[in-house]
Amino acid sequence: MEQDYIPCEIERRWQKTWDDTKVFQPEPDEREKFFITIPYPYLNGNLHAGHTRTFTIGDVIARYKRMQGYNVLFPMGFHVTGTPIVGLAELIANHDPQTMKVYSQLHGIPADILETLVTPEKIVEYFSKEAEKAMRSIGYSIDWRRKFTTTDETYKKFIEWQFNLLHEKGLIVKGSHPVKWCPHDNNPVEDHDILYGEEANIIDYTFVKFQYDGLVLPCATLRPETIFGVTNLWINPDIEHVKIKVEKDEKTEFWVVSKEAYRKLTFTDRKVEFVDDVPSTSLIGIKVKNPLTGNDVITLPASFVRGDNGSGIVMSVPAHAPYDYLALKDLYERDLSQYGIKEDLSNIKLISLIEVKEFGEYPAVEAVQQLGVKDQNDPKAEEATKIVYRREYHGGVLKENTGKYAGIAVSKIKDVLTQDLIDQGIGEIFYEFSEPVVCRCGTPCVVNMVEGQWFLNYSNPQWKEKVYGCIEKMEIIPEEYRVEFNNKVDWLKDKACARKKGLGTHLPFDDQWLIESLGDSTIYMTYYITNKFFARGIGPEHLTPQLFDYVLLGKGSLQQAAAATGLEEQLIAQMKEDIDYWYPVDLRSSGKDLVPNHLLFFLFHHVAIFEEEKWPRALAVNGFVSLEGQKMSKSKGPLLTLRNAVDEYGADISRMYILSSAEQTQDADWRNSGVEAAKKQVERFYSFAREIIESGAVCGMCGELKLIDRWMLSRLQHRIRETNNDMRSLRTRSALQNAFFLLLNDIKWYQKRGGSTLLYDMLDTWVRLMAPFTPHVCEEIWQALGHGENDIVSLAHYPIFDPKLLDNNAELAEKLVDNTLEDIEEILKVTKMTPQKIVLYTSAAWKTKTFQMALKMQSEGTLNPGVLIKSLMAEPANRAHGKEIPKFVQKIVPDICSMKVESLEMFDGYELDELAILRENQHFFEKEFNCTVEVYSADETCYDPEKKSRFAVPMRPAIYLE
Repeated sequence: MEQDYIPCEIERRWQKTWDDTKVFQPEPDEREKFFITIPYPYLNGNLHAGHTRTFTIGDVIARYKRMQGYNVLFPMGFHVTGTPIVGLAELIANHDPQTMKVYSQLHGIPADILETLVTPEKIVEYFSKEAEKAMRSIGYSIDWRRKFTTTDETYKKFIEWQFNLLHEKGLIVKGSHPVKWCPHDNNPVEDHDILYGEEANIIDYTFVKFQYDGLVLPCATLRPETIFGVTNLWINPDIEHVKIKVEKDEKTEFWVVSKEAYRKLTFTDRKVEFVDDVPSTSLIGIKVKNPLTGNDVITLPASFVRGDNGSGIVMSVPAHAPYDYLALKDLYERDLSQYGIKEDLSNIKLISLIEVKEFGEYPAVEAVQQLGVKDQNDPKAEEATKIVYRREYHGGVLKENTGKYAGIAVSKIKDVLTQDLIDQGIGEIFYEFSEPVVCRCGTPCVVNMVEGQWFLNYSNPQWKEKVYGCIEKMEIIPEEYRVEFNNKVDWLKDKACARKKGLGTHLPFDDQWLIESLGDSTIYMTYYITNKFFARGIGPEHLTPQLFDYVLLGKGSLQQAAAATGLEEQLIAQMKEDIDYWYPVDLRSSGKDLVPNHLLFFLFHHVAIFEEEKWPRALAVNGFVSLEGQKMSKSKGPLLTLRNAVDEYGADISRMYILSSAEQTQDADWRNSGVEAAKKQVERFYSFAREIIESGAVCGMCGELKLIDRWMLSRLQHRIRETNNDMRSLRTRSALQNAFFLLLNDIKWYQKRGGSTLLYDMLDTWVRLMAPFTPHVCEEIWQALGHGENDIVSLAHYPIFDPKLLDNNAELAEKLVDNTLEDIEEILKVTKMTPQKIVLYTSAAWKTKTFQMALKMQSEGTLNPGVLIKSLMAEPANRAHGKEIPKFVQKIVPDICSMKVESLEMFDGYELDELAILRENQHFFEKEFNCTVEVYSADETCYDPEKKSRFAVPMRPAIYLE
């Protein structure tokens, strides 16, 4: 081994070895297979730290399973369909300043190359090469023979087959549905197309049509039942309003809405025509009619009303909405004569319509008073609103003044009442985003009611039922996400699956449309398996439906497939054998942002197309990554690319840091200070290994083992067991804690205690434990340990827990020594003395007996202080300590009850001769403290000038210093 750890040299060497030996290019054989996939990256930029986390977790599991003896397939492809790459090409071609800055500075693209990326094809070519280089540079064990992009002609044939199949099953339908829409691109948008608002949902509001002098003032609400409690409408005098002509279902009305609402309404299934501008002040102070109750209510000024929210006119229910109550209260003392309002607004009577047990007549008023909310600008107003809405929704019922709806639960009323409003012509559905949405082109998106659009019929109850069944049978990591997946399936509605612009595959049954980018990325895991064959020169003309039917679904015959494709029967048979061997996916691991979209669609399409034995077996979800506390963005920054991280720190250091920084769905924060700490740890690992190897250490397992050696073997088994347990649950942070940090502490103690016999054996195991996490440095150490050139650690056996090597006595003995050492050091720290002599006193026999009985009772689940005392006092020998026993029992029972399982296992059958162990280690203590050390039992007549021996308890000797 080289003296210094130089990551780039070691990593290049071993990446070349892996490529040359084709070690990560598996073929079907007699071993059990493990097929792991990670969502392929979208190529509108370089891979960043978020990709680094998700892909590295996947690679760690692939390497772990490979070392466990599985035949592992870990492939990768590239996602390029949709509009973002088209939009990026246009921005670069137009030399958009922000785009040129971001992609030159953050993505690190040289200016002369960036200037050439003016077509989608050139962008795909550039970023696909860069992505592969980046993934190779960090050491991912990917079978690169299987790579593809989603615009490959052969891939398009695969997608055509899939969508024809779904269409034939009636799962793709044509109709009118609300979709997220970019007015600039004139296309539906999916999550990959969105700059802001990726989490936004389309929410169906109810428009309530208040009437005034032949005009409709529509108000959007999520709680139509509150119409019974409306006391006024809110209108912002500072936003623009317009009069529009609205036609729907052969009915014509004239509406007054904000200018922004008018724009949104033009994208709905209504015919909308601008009539005139309306001065906002003319709308304030008028009396409008509540269409359901017939009551006249006043319109009042409110600066908080936003023109881009709903219709720009808001109904006020102050009895049940804290903000409405506060806003109304704030107007009591204001002069509103400029709006022609002269009446005393404090005379407006609040209308209570919901009965909820936690509140009295006016829930909003009570919540405001309970929280001490001052006014509508008080942050506590939001908390009050959430409390009222939550309690009313979950426990509220409508009162008598709601007529025929009285007694109906608030949670059940929305759909019923909305339909009644629609039937009476005084309400409509209006679709709105849950938060603003902006397309990657920079245009604010709208909810568009598209006619003649193609949709995946995800609302189909039979289809959903199969997905629920799939989720029930598969493993979800972490387990708590099972509920999340079921909730998302329940929520999922029909989704537009085609668009008119962008890259992708044309709908085979309607070639005016392109299949959108999430629709074409659902069962592509099968394509990894077949693409190995397609890459040998098979063209799109060979990829007939009969081929996919036979190879993927087992439909038809080999002869029919050969006749339809012109391919040899042997080749087609081999494709099918590969599919039957590798499929289904054993684990799909992904970031949690894909739970509500891609991962759901992945499940829906699998259950629709394949028989149950080909359904996915497990899903794993991990959290996001920020950069120095800021959210990363490929198009805005900040950004840390995978390649930059590797270039600056090295592959293994980057891997170790990102894997240890957060657990499962927790979000990670990439900080340079943390990476520097990881760098020191990897360097320490390398230096430690070099020292052991250069010392000439050899296998010590066959020789005589001392107590400290048995302790080291035992601790190693704990680390092996816990690491394996963590890996099975994809807890990479905890796995690294056990495989590296805690084991490192054990090794330091082993060496401090003079252990050396097992250093070679321990290192051999340690390298294998760490190989999935830091593969390059582990290959380097593995070879230096004397393993042959063809014996690489990536294929070595992963350490397996061996219970025969657990040694409780050895571990307890070292715990005793460690406890004693810590206690002496603490006393010296407090007293600041330099001792001439240290005297240790081990526990009296009756205390040891009490401790043993308590441990036994705890292991049997019967530990009870009273029963323990009674049992002890039944023995004549203990009666001399009758006053001390109850006190001691009360002291040790809580400690034993709070012991972790691992500690209880260690104390199982506790029979430690503490006096003998401490005397055996007298020399160690004398060396540590540079003074004389004496050891006695508290039962002996001994040197004890300050009567310290009475404080001795099991595992904690009493200490006297002089």
